[in-house]
Amino acid sequence: MNPFVSIIVPVYNEEKVIRDSINSLLNLNYSNYEIIIVNDGSTDNTKSICESLVGIRKGKFSDVRITLINKENSGKATALNTGIALSKAEFVLCMDGDSQLLPDTLKAAVRHFSDERIGAVAGNVKVLNRKRFLTDLQALEYIEGLNMARSAQSFLRLVNIIPGPIGVFRRRALEEAGFYSKDTFAEDADVTLKLLSKGWKIYYEPLAVSFTQAPATLQQLLKQRYRWTRGILQSVRKHKRFLFNPALNFGYTFVLWTMFYEALVWPVMNIAANAFFITAALAFGFSNLLFFWWAGLALLDMITALYCIAVEKEEFRLIWYAVLYRMVFILIIDICKTMSTIEEFLGIRMTWGKLERQTNSVITPVSGS
Repeated sequence: MNPFVSIIVPVYNEEKVIRDSINSLLNLNYSNYEIIIVNDGSTDNTKSICESLVGIRKGKFSDVRITLINKENSGKATALNTGIALSKAEFVLCMDGDSQLLPDTLKAAVRHFSDERIGAVAGNVKVLNRKRFLTDLQALEYIEGLNMARSAQSFLRLVNIIPGPIGVFRRRALEEAGFYSKDTFAEDADVTLKLLSKGWKIYYEPLAVSFTQAPATLQQLLKQRYRWTRGILQSVRKHKRFLFNPALNFGYTFVLWTMFYEALVWPVMNIAANAFFITAALAFGFSNLLFFWWAGLALLDMITALYCIAVEKEEFRLIWYAVLYRMVFILIIDICKTMSTIEEFLGIRMTWGKLERQTNSVITPVSGS
């Protein structure tokens, strides 16, 4: 199966990374695709760099046409829809402007569309800008906390979020779902829920790998998770009629409840459990046992990390971050999620925000591969 595919690349102020992203696309082990760049009103040199890339370029197996669309800034969802509208392909790959795909990504994803029930394939997102404490923690989080869950969801073909950095769609499925919407801050979660509501199945392909830049500072990370949490809650609220009526679509109702639990219930439970154990230990003189409680959880996390890293043939040095992963990193994220949830239900206005890109953005093989 080697159908024609349109790769949609929405960009906004991506001057530091867009050239590397396009170069990764020209290196795909696939011979029948085009690249459509949608410049969403960039204010830096992104437009001029993209213009220099336009034309017929040499791909790995064939020539690849690169097209550029310049438009006024109106958000990523609109940029993606603009690119999809220009495309005439049966399948479209949607990604981020900083994403870099591994050569076998497209080939690995497209093969699943031989099953007519599959409406989309979610890819495997990995952190590109590693070798920093915070980004290495996120690299472990993506492997253990996100991709392991998607693997389990994929068994039922009910992946709950097609990640923004890599998602391949059947065009007909997107048309039935109404394409991307701009009324949430998590357009990837929203379009996934719309596909599932129409009865389409979604598969996760671990070999469809996209490297993306992760926030390098705590402030940037909390901004990102703030937006993710509020966007997911907005998406769930849009589809709330399915929450209480599983007869409409049982699998879809199950996905909605898992998203609701992960965004709303789990963070509060995690914070409350930590506060309870610490308070109880100090109040009743068991403070000496806190170390063993922490050590037990850290050991379980290290075992989980070892399994997930071995499965994905990732960097084994990331295992040691599991010591701080659950008790520090995830706790901070859950506090952020809880505050985001409170602000969402209070209706406090928020803005999109933009992750600051870094220049060291060329894929380097991980040692475990």
